[in-house]
Amino acid sequence: MSRISILTKGIIRENPVLVLLLGTCPTLAVSTQAVNAVGMGIAATVVLLLTNIAISLLRKIIPDKVRIPCYIVLVAGIVTVVQMLLEAYQYSLFQALGIFLPLIVVNCIILGRAEMYASKNGVLDSALDAIGMGIGFTLALIVMASIREIFGSGTWFGVKLPVLDTHNISIMTMAPGGFVIFACMIALVNKLKNREMSDDDGCAGCAMADSCTSASKKISGEGSAKA
Repeated sequence: MSRISILTKGIIRENPVLVLLLGTCPTLAVSTQAVNAVGMGIAATVVLLLTNIAISLLRKIIPDKVRIPCYIVLVAGIVTVVQMLLEAYQYSLFQALGIFLPLIVVNCIILGRAEMYASKNGVLDSALDAIGMGIGFTLALIVMASIREIFGSGTWFGVKLPVLDTHNISIMTMAPGGFVIFACMIALVNKLKNREMSDDDGCAGCAMADSCTSASKKISGEGSAKA
């Protein structure tokens, strides 16, 4: 895979939120305001980038049996630094993100990319993977938060919009509205991905191809054994 492909795959093809369905909890929680979405996206991207670089550098040193606890310790240290910086210089954003900022430590996107990619690849490729996944995560948050804020609050980045500021759909800022928008975005991305996949690509064009193939082989094996 070329480095451009590594960088861009996280935007649509393997978007961590809309395709891999990772990090859905903070996605739904902080996507009521666009400014909060931007803050969470940048914070998660910084943590993801620094984590991938650190784990890629230490991948031959960290014992395999304790790699997950080591990853969590590294992520926790980086998140603590980011949290302290936000508290010192962006206190309003720090308050808005609340508990979901320290919970980046156990965000499945961070640990997932550390385990699946950074622990098996070099520093540059791991950094590009982190940036691409971070951009994909941030864009998904911004789009979802913009829709929910515009129609739910009648504002966008805190700026009041004519008509919508007095005729808004308040359910959009609630959990049901978040799930509806989330489902629609997943459906749209799946539609776009299906258009990109040619007949020759088949299952190889899907981000979940490996797990589906493994499951199919297991089922086939069980069927043969019963026969």
